[in-house]
Amino acid sequence: SNEKLAREFNNSLQKVGIVRFNPFKEIGGDQSFSIAVLDADNNGFVITSHYGRESNRVYAKPIGNGTSSYSLSKEEQEAINKAINGQ
Repeated sequence: SNEKLAREFNNSLQKVGIVRFNPFKEIGGDQSFSIAVLDADNNGFVITSHYGRESNRVYAKPIGNGTSSYSLSKEEQEAINKAINGQ
């Protein structure tokens, strides 16, 4: 039915926001990134990768209604805002 289709579409991951950045001054280039992937109700997740010379750290945080119960970095918040605003 149309209702079921609309419900499934709203729950599908459809918004994406990406921010590339450099968290460490000693390494050139914006090799680190945050990517937010959200549904129509701004539920989903944000993944952040911090690339360093010695290691690469990856973090994933759930997003509900555009926010998270975990603290968000400014890059993660920017990626979420980009996803919400279709940028």
